Amino acid sequence: MLLLMTVEPGFGGQSFLDLVLPKLRRARAMVQRHGASVWLQVDGGVSEETIERCADAGADVFVAGSAVYGADDPAAAVQALRRQAERATEQSGWPG
Repeated sequence: MLLLMTVEPGFGGQSFLDLVLPKLRRARAMVQRHGASVWLQVDGGVSEETIERCADAGADVFVAGSAVYGADDPAAAVQALRRQAERATEQSGWPG
């Protein structure tokens, strides 16, 4: 597993850093090019607004803290994020 932090490490509730998406795309391309079996994980700012972009860029493991624990119904938030991630991963065009 390769972890890419999508916020500055340190505390929850930060804004997602879009500048990590090109790095994620490069990492996914390298994994594919070498035929490796590596999960690409993103951690930080993962929410309903960002999870699909992460999946499209190559992530297949997602850490969502504030989006889950700050929700009125954390279980429903997890289910919604999972559905979004699964749908986006299927449509991403890279073998996951």
